[in-house]
Amino acid sequence: MTAINLQNVGKTYIHYAHGIDRLLELITHKPRHQSFIALHPLNLQISEGQIVGIIGNNGAGKSTLLKLISKTLQPDGGHFEVKGRIAALLELGGGFHPEMTGHENVYLNGTMMGLSLDEIKLIYDDIVAFAGIQDFMEQPVKTYSSGMFMRLAFAVATCVEPDILIIDEALSVGDGAFARKSFDRIMQFKAARKTILFCSHSLYQVEAICDYVIWLDKGHIKMEGLPSAVISAYDQFLLQADIVSESESIVNSSEIPVNPAVIDGTARILDISIIVDGMKGSSLNVLSLKSELCVTISFASDPKLPAPSIALAIFNADRRVITSAGSKNDQFSITRDTQGFAKVKLNFTQLALLKGVYLITIYLMCENAIHIYEYIDSPIKLKVHQKGLEIGVVSLSHTWAQI
Repeated sequence: MTAINLQNVGKTYIHYAHGIDRLLELITHKPRHQSFIALHPLNLQISEGQIVGIIGNNGAGKSTLLKLISKTLQPDGGHFEVKGRIAALLELGGGFHPEMTGHENVYLNGTMMGLSLDEIKLIYDDIVAFAGIQDFMEQPVKTYSSGMFMRLAFAVATCVEPDILIIDEALSVGDGAFARKSFDRIMQFKAARKTILFCSHSLYQVEAICDYVIWLDKGHIKMEGLPSAVISAYDQFLLQADIVSESESIVNSSEIPVNPAVIDGTARILDISIIVDGMKGSSLNVLSLKSELCVTISFASDPKLPAPSIALAIFNADRRVITSAGSKNDQFSITRDTQGFAKVKLNFTQLALLKGVYLITIYLMCENAIHIYEYIDSPIKLKVHQKGLEIGVVSLSHTWAQI
């Protein structure tokens, strides 16, 4: 069955330079405004239980489309139909009143989502428990820290058991422990076959979570289809346009923490060692098809959580991903000690990279290799040399035969 049906739906914003221009336009019947087409009229059908990713550059129309579907914006025209209760994580806490308490805002937002007072009362304790700010619910939300604000907004949006969940760059919010908690909540919606619209600059997460992807460009649908095909085309578009797309749902750390303490509900990288042919250094020489690259990663994690997975990506100087390896993809199970510590080694024998300079990024991820606890860009450069005349970035195994 169809959950979302848009036929010839678009949105144009009108801007007046001065307030009086609106009145003069009515009197003179001459346009005195500027128009900006945020979303050209489009057709879109999304089935119940479908997980749809929305990708595109800033200003492509992604947020406008999600706001139309969530009914916080009215379209200019066309046929518009959305079935079921919607919970939208667009601007977290956008419906909160700063002078009202957290308690009052829960009821305010609940009624805005179509719940009765009795229904809100039934889930109120669950909302507060999930947000983890029980001691502050009777205080005005204007006194909340940004983290507390996001926790409560996320809890309200996801505790109403919606039929359609809309996520705009809010897959993981708050600190490390709550980020994992929020991620688990969203994955529960996926397991329950809820309809999900997920908008993010994190192409990896879009491909991992979604079963269909829509690429918006300048208010038009440029491409749609299977995640692998659409994301590959979009990634190529970004490379050609010399645009670096960065995930806003990931917290980057360029320094390796030295304190082994682990916060409940999360994990962290403790140490990374990169060695080529037994040598260490900030710049390592690699002989193509001869050298061995050895990467060792130590991490600490909450032992109450499933064991994390680890991934590694090798980039060229232009930050284009050349290759990657992941424990989840390779079906390698990581065993930790009782405190949640582990050390893992990844070997690349006879490294097949061709001449050039390469960089390595290490990712510590959840057991499903989707949620990223932490990633570290290694400052070590791999300088690859070769004896032959092959060109490109990698040497593929091959054979010749006379026929």
